[in-house]
This record gives sequence, C-alpha cells and structure tokens, in this order.
Amino acid sequence: MSKAKTSVKGKAKMFRDLREWMEEAKKIGELVVTEGCDTNEFGPISQITARNEGPAVLHRKIKGYDPGFGVITNLMANIRTFNMTFGFPVDYTIKESVEALSEKAYQWADDASKFPPTVVKTGPIFDNIVKGKDIDLSIFPVPKWHELDGGPYIGTADAVITRDMDTGRVNLGTYRSQLLDNKNVAVYIAQGHHGGIQMLKYFDRGEPCPVVIVYGNNPLVFAVAAQEIRHNIPELNYIGAIRGEPMPVVTGKVTGLPIPAGSELAVEGFIYPGKTRPEGPFGEWPGYYAGGVVERPFLKPEAVYYRNEAILTGCPPAKASYGDTVFFRSMWRSALIFSELRYANVPGVKGVWCPQFGGNRHFVMVSIEQLYDGHAKQAGMVATQTGASAMQGRYTIVVDDDINIYDPEDVFWAMSTRSYPDETDIIKNTWSSDTDPTIRKPSKTKTTSRAIIYAVRPFEWRDDFPKVCLASDQVRKQIFDKRKNLFKERWKIF
Repeated sequence: MSKAKTSVKGKAKMFRDLREWMEEAKKIGELVVTEGCDTNEFGPISQITARNEGPAVLHRKIKGYDPGFGVITNLMANIRTFNMTFGFPVDYTIKESVEALSEKAYQWADDASKFPPTVVKTGPIFDNIVKGKDIDLSIFPVPKWHELDGGPYIGTADAVITRDMDTGRVNLGTYRSQLLDNKNVAVYIAQGHHGGIQMLKYFDRGEPCPVVIVYGNNPLVFAVAAQEIRHNIPELNYIGAIRGEPMPVVTGKVTGLPIPAGSELAVEGFIYPGKTRPEGPFGEWPGYYAGGVVERPFLKPEAVYYRNEAILTGCPPAKASYGDTVFFRSMWRSALIFSELRYANVPGVKGVWCPQFGGNRHFVMVSIEQLYDGHAKQAGMVATQTGASAMQGRYTIVVDDDINIYDPEDVFWAMSTRSYPDETDIIKNTWSSDTDPTIRKPSKTKTTSRAIIYAVRPFEWRDDFPKVCLASDQVRKQIFDKRKNLFKERWKIF
C-alpha cells in the first residue's frame, strides 16, 4: 500500500460530542435503535453485534428507567465506524486504516503540545448538577454485562481523569468501575497504568486522590483513553491533535479537573487511601472471569453532572471477537505498535496486526522486508516490549512481507513452514495483570512470559529458499473475475 493512498489530506471531519457522532453513524447506516429492552439484554446483544462487526446499538426506553436515558454500545465494532471516529474515509480497508493510522499516530504525538484543551465556562455536561446527599446513581440504566459479574458495571467505555500531583499532567484512562450502591463506584486500575501511578502518589502522602469519571463519552475521547499513547503526552492534548483543534473542557466544581464539555455523564469526587470495597468478578477481555472478588479503592462522589436525556457509553469485553472492545483495540493497538517500531528506527516494517482472536494483546504479527542478518530478531524484540505491546502479551510472530498478516491461516502457514521451535525466544518476567487468567489468584507476582517466533526465510539463504506454490494475487483475481459463474458468489478469497 503506497503512502499516498493512505494519507488523509485536509482537515478530517470530527464530532463535538457523542450525539453528533451518532447522527453521522445513522447517515451511513451504522446505528440501530432498540426500545424496551431490559438491561440484562445489553451484554448478549453487544456480543452478537461485535462478533458480526455490526453497527452501533443505541438502547432507548429501557425497562425500569426514565425513558429519556440511553445506553450505546458497539461504538467502533467495525471498520466503518472506526474510520468515522478517527476522521478517515469510511470505505478504507482494515489494512489501509492501520497503515494510515500508524503514520498519523506519530504525527499526532509530535503535534500534541500545540493543542492543549480550551477551558470554557459551561457546556452540555452541566445541564444537570447534583451534589452531596442528593446524588443517586441508581437512576441511570447500568447493566450487569455478564451473567457472573459481581454487580452492574457503569464503567466499561469510560474515561477516568486524574492529575499527577508533581507534574500537573492530566491523564485519561479507561478503567473498569462497578456500581456498588446508589452513590459509590469501585475502580480497578491494573498495575503500571498511568492513572494508578498518579493515584498511588496521593496515597503515599496520605492524601485523597481527586478523580472525575466520564461515563458518556465522545467515541474519540474513549478511544484515546482506552489505549497506550506515549507516556509523557496528556490525552486531552493528543485528542486535540487528532481533531486539529483544542478540546473544549469545563472545570470540575469540586476537584478542578478538566471535563470534556460535551460529555453525557460525569461523576466527580475523591478516592481515599486505605478505604476499599469488594469489587468483581468481571468478565474481562481475555475471555474469562479473572481476578475474583478483590478489595479495591472506590470513588466517593461529591458531584454528578449529566446532560438532559443522558446516554451512557458501554463497551463490555468478552471472549475474542465477541468482545465489544476488541475490534477497535485491535486496529488502534496495531497502528500504535507499527508507529512505535518506526519511532524505534526499525527499518523495513511493512505492517503490524493484533488479531481479534488474541483479544488484541496476546498475538502481535509483524511483517518485515528482511534487510540484514538479525533483522527479524530486532523487529520481534522491539515489537514485544513497546508501550502499546508490553502488557500481558503472549506471542509475537515475525513474518516475511509476502505473508498476509491479516489472514491468520497465512501467518500460521508461515509459522509451520519457516520457523524452528528451538529458535523461539522466550522472555521471562514480563508485565501482566490481575486480568490474566494464567496467574493463579491470589498472587503477589503479576508477571508472565513472552514468546517470539521467527517465521521468516533464513536471511543468509533467503533467495534460495523454496518458491511458494501459489498463483499470484493478480492472477487469482483475474481468473476469479473471469470465471465468477463457477463460484456462485460463494468464495470470496481469490
């Protein structure tokens, strides 16, 4: 794919908030609306839709709740809504989008300092302001996403906003939060994530950590909060760079933290050191109920802000491609690792794909044009420990650039015919978390191991390696187009 084809010229179309995004999704046929569902239907509907890369699903007139409130899921469960969110042409293929995004991610990171958020006096998020004893989070339709969850989870597509007490850097992260009662929410932040590091600084000094959690997000805000960008870049600046203009924010009336002005629902308060409540279990992205019931810190809200007819955003994880989170995270993570390989000056990288069956983390497939002896090992080692790939991975597979990394069969064929098991590199004591089903609970150690498989032709005799027994892509397509009557529209792979 040439760089010219995947470059997005001019200012991309961006959306001020979730509602503008929904209007565009409706125009392109990527929004469906349900009425009268129970909240316990939301999880299965999300899973079925995600598995089929379906449209966004907006639930309205939910049983037992104010008919004006809504919940939307499957925000970026297919390539069209993903592209729409990032301002790319909606008809870009997965390959085109990953390549374009990998180039843009590098540029956005460099430009982020030019786009600090703009503080505005007010915004739709302040349509309704509730404080203190009047707070009642039970009025919002919060589902129990999976049958064995420990309770309803209000935070699956959220943005948890914190500030570093030393540097002043504001962080946005997506961390799950369970609605414990009508006022309090437990927050789980896996070790090593920026929000948790910032929170522990307050705790180490015996101080409560100021927090705002946004539960109804512009999909772009959610997408950035949910992914690992460069550690020293504030997410709000990065969002501004994507938009090409600063993000409008209002100031929280209790903590002073910035809140995207077009948000749907935000909860503001403090997490106190030494105070915990039981949280979990929860069906997590590896496809298991991992972590059990654990004492977690929890947010005591002092203020709640919400728009009229507020819409909560949900993105429940599940096994492989049934997970609402997995498609957009596969896209985003692939592009970020691709960008990080460039940033690390690894040459000849042709593509990166983190497939849905690996939950977007457990498999990383890297395509390279081998340029020198040891090149495959360099690419594999770097791709295994970048900012976007380091946590809870399993396998990195490096292939030659004649292999289609978006076709798992092609990758596993290369692995079966071009790799030796005894040449696999094993890296021990790598970063993991409570959500890893292979870590026996309870455990103080949250590390696992990584394997790097080199499914490439040996560099020193690559030109003498046996030729592949397959007609070229061009020839297969020509024959398919010429003889379509033989295939009856049944076969789509040339």
